[in-house]
Amino acid sequence: MQHILDAIMAATEDPQSTTAADFAALELPESYRAVTVHKDEAEMFAGLDAKEKDPRKSLHVEDVALPELGPGEAYVAVMASAINYNTVWTSIFEPVSTFGFLERYGKLSPLGKRHDLPYHVVGSDLSGVVLATGAGVTKWVPGTEVVAHCLSVEMESPDGHNDSMLDPEQRIWGFETNFGGLAHIALVKANQLMPKPAHLTWEEAASPGLVNCTAYRQLVSKNGGDMKQGDNVLIWGASGGLGGFATQYALNGGANPVCVVSNEEKAAIARSMGAEMVINRSEADLKFWKDEHTQDPKEWRRFGGMIRDLTGGEDIDIVFEHPGRETFGASVYVTRKGGTITTCASTSGYMHEYDNRYLWMNLKKIISSHFANYRESWEANRLIAKGKIHPTLSRTYSLDEVGQAALDVHHNKHQGKVGVLCLAPEEGLGVRDHELRDQHLEAINRFRGV
Repeated sequence: MQHILDAIMAATEDPQSTTAADFAALELPESYRAVTVHKDEAEMFAGLDAKEKDPRKSLHVEDVALPELGPGEAYVAVMASAINYNTVWTSIFEPVSTFGFLERYGKLSPLGKRHDLPYHVVGSDLSGVVLATGAGVTKWVPGTEVVAHCLSVEMESPDGHNDSMLDPEQRIWGFETNFGGLAHIALVKANQLMPKPAHLTWEEAASPGLVNCTAYRQLVSKNGGDMKQGDNVLIWGASGGLGGFATQYALNGGANPVCVVSNEEKAAIARSMGAEMVINRSEADLKFWKDEHTQDPKEWRRFGGMIRDLTGGEDIDIVFEHPGRETFGASVYVTRKGGTITTCASTSGYMHEYDNRYLWMNLKKIISSHFANYRESWEANRLIAKGKIHPTLSRTYSLDEVGQAALDVHHNKHQGKVGVLCLAPEEGLGVRDHELRDQHLEAINRFRGV
């Protein structure tokens, strides 16, 4: 891979030094370095509580064979990637082993069969450089600096042509497909590619992908919350991976975010983004569950009162809901009559419980949201590229440290996004537009070291 890295570094220093033809002529390796989980270890954590399952034991950094390049696909030399909760779920084999996804994909077609392997290359974010493209690809040429969104679709059914998220063969790349972004090379569909924001480093550009696009659809898009100016938006985990972007979108779109965080340090981050209404859950000692089986409606009402104190007596128009079980009952309760609860992820548990009287009698809506289609992803990335929305990268690890990076996310010891250097030899590389970067440097670095 050294000759590939040398070509990328030369092009970064002098864009005229290496042409598309030069990149296309680079010899591709037969194998490459990647982060994997193994099929024969899927039961290694059997009987353990989720928090006791250690990604450092299940994530392997090893050489794997370069897969065949198919029509409409691209090889990307990965300079940097990032950790998402789906990588944590993959590493602890919860809620199910991802090898079931790969087996089903393998039955779809001969090209799908490539993904059904005894190992799974994980990762759903990347920034890097196109190395080669398959038949039929015209938009992207070797040498192009790109980021990738994680929506993989086949689009052979009519169902997805109004919204590609509804394609029956919709999958999340690097989670429900193989050959993900935590590697030196990734295999993607060409319609996953988007231009790399020129003012960001490789690691900064890789970090927004999954969470930025998810937040855009869930809150801004007509397929999600369809947020408008003046809306009161309740954002759980407002300084975290998803919530950090939701807070930015609310502020950028003229809404009023009510930011819920777990400590004063995170409250300070929310305020530094421009949020004025912040609730520190720990300080308020909010406990929505009396015990494992019983919620406490009095706490819902107390929480609603805290929100009204901040908003001048107004209720919530849109809830940006992703913790799931722990918070969902409260989310439904505090939403205004006719308001909307948008939900994804459920990181605290998938089995939600809420009092349906507060939903049906008040004409509230629950809208499910899952990642984003290509148009939504492109719009979200465009806002990053224009410096309207900023990455939330807090820390970067090397590829060999990916197990520790995943453990930090698993135990919520991180803030914002955790990046991973793949081919990039160090942080700080890949910036093209220094003038734009200088204008937004404080915002770009807001989460650093937190």
